[in-house]
Amino acid sequence: MLDIKTMETLKPNNKILEVIKDYTYKVKKGTVKHLLHTNLQVIEPTEYQITYPTTITILEYKINEISNKPFFIKEHNQKYSLSEITQILKKLKI
Repeated sequence: MLDIKTMETLKPNNKILEVIKDYTYKVKKGTVKHLLHTNLQVIEPTEYQITYPTTITILEYKINEISNKPFFIKEHNQKYSLSEITQILKKLKI
């Protein structure tokens, strides 16, 4: 049996929430979990599921030193920065 302890609950990004406030969406908070008796951590991303005006799923990963693009759009299979994500979301309004 694996012993898992939740170390941190990741909050949704306020800038993203501001852009999608007029959309139909659901947000699932991310978590950082630690496998006890090991040095392993599991990061579950914050998930933004937009269902209107289009269907799109954006995953936000906790930033590390290696990647400056913490957002991933499942449908595009590509990483994005915060400014790129906000531009994409604003274009959906048109």
